[in-house]
Amino acid sequence: MDKLITVYHGSKQIVEKPTFGKGRKHNDFGLGFYCTESNALAKEWAVSSLQDGFSNQYTLDTEHLNILHLNSPDYTILNWIAVLAEHRVFSINNPVAGRAKKYLTENFGINVNAYDLITGYRADDSYFDFAEAFLNNGITVEQLAKAMRLGKLGEQIAVKSQFAFSKIKYEGFETAEKDTFYVLRKARNDDANQMYLNILEEESDGLYIQDIIRGGIKNDDPRIPRNIPE
Repeated sequence: MDKLITVYHGSKQIVEKPTFGKGRKHNDFGLGFYCTESNALAKEWAVSSLQDGFSNQYTLDTEHLNILHLNSPDYTILNWIAVLAEHRVFSINNPVAGRAKKYLTENFGINVNAYDLITGYRADDSYFDFAEAFLNNGITVEQLAKAMRLGKLGEQIAVKSQFAFSKIKYEGFETAEKDTFYVLRKARNDDANQMYLNILEEESDGLYIQDIIRGGIKNDDPRIPRNIPE
C-alpha cells in the first residue's frame, strides 16, 4: 500500500467530515469508517433499488499508521471469520455454531481495536451466507476459501482509530446512479447466490468447523487455507 492513497466511501449522504466514534458497531471489523480504493465499488455500495447515492472521495495518509492486512499471508481464512464472528450478528442454528463462534474468537481472533487501519474482504450481501454456513457446520473451510477466492468480493479499508481519522482529507463526491450501479450490485449478489448453491451441492471430505473444534486445530495448521486474494 502506498503511503498516500485515494479511498472512496459509498453512502446515501455526502460525508465531508468522517467522525470518529460514529457508525454501526456490527460492521465486519467493528466500529469504523469503511472505504474502498475502487470508486465503482463504492458506488455499488451507495445505491439501493429506489435511491441514488454518493461516492465520497478522500485522500488518506497511511504513513505512521498501524495497519492490519487481513488478506496477507500472515493470516488464514479463519482469522477473517473470527473477526466477523466477533462483530457481525450471525444466525445460530445449532449447538455447533455457538461452540464455533467461541472457538474461533478464542483461537483465531484478532484485537482489531489495536490497529489504526484494517484491510480485508467485505462480507456484503450473499457472501455473508458463506460465513454463516461455515459457522453452522454447513460447508468446509476449503469450500469457504474457494468461495472467497472465486467471488467478486471487494477489499475494504476500515479507518479505526482517532489518529487515522485525523489523516483523512475530503476531496469531493460523485453521484452514484441507481439505474447503473444497482444493476451491477444485484449482478454481484446473484453471482454469489449461484456460487453458494453450487458449493452446497458439492461433496467435500474437508474440514468442517466441528472437525476443527474436535481436533483442537490452531492457526498454524497447514490444512487451514491462507486468506490470500487472487
